[in-house]
Amino acid sequence: MSQTVNTGGNGGTLRERITTGLKDAMREKDQTRLSTLRLINAAIKDQDIAARAKGNADGVGEADLLGILGKMVKQRQESARAYEEGGRLELAEKEREEIAVIETYLPRQLDEDEVAAAIDEAIAETEATSLRDMGKVMGVLKGKYTGQIDFGAVGPMVKERLS
Repeated sequence: MSQTVNTGGNGGTLRERITTGLKDAMREKDQTRLSTLRLINAAIKDQDIAARAKGNADGVGEADLLGILGKMVKQRQESARAYEEGGRLELAEKEREEIAVIETYLPRQLDEDEVAAAIDEAIAETEATSLRDMGKVMGVLKGKYTGQIDFGAVGPMVKERLS
């Protein structure tokens, strides 16, 4: 199973694509995209600073960037749900618009069958036989599918297969 990254029509690294997107949003005066991309850049800079403090002069890598974006999507999904429950539909809609912008920089999400196949592949690769091997399996999945799988949902699936 190959990892496909949505390049949004642009080549280059994720950082380059975000910078290009930011410039395009400024030119097009797209306030939602502009503010969301600025939030993404701020989150990346925070992680870069933390990485440099730990001795990584280059800052965070591509996989870490995908993790940051995935976390941002999850936060906004939770906020949108909370806003809906509170009857604040306009705020929930704003969160969804930000999710749509962030997702343009994430790889395509795997469907259920692809997730099941990825789990089976990771179990075979690590030769996992029991719950004690769950960390190894999750490590392989995170290494190959960061940004493509909801690891909160995958954990119980891996646990079920190993028990």
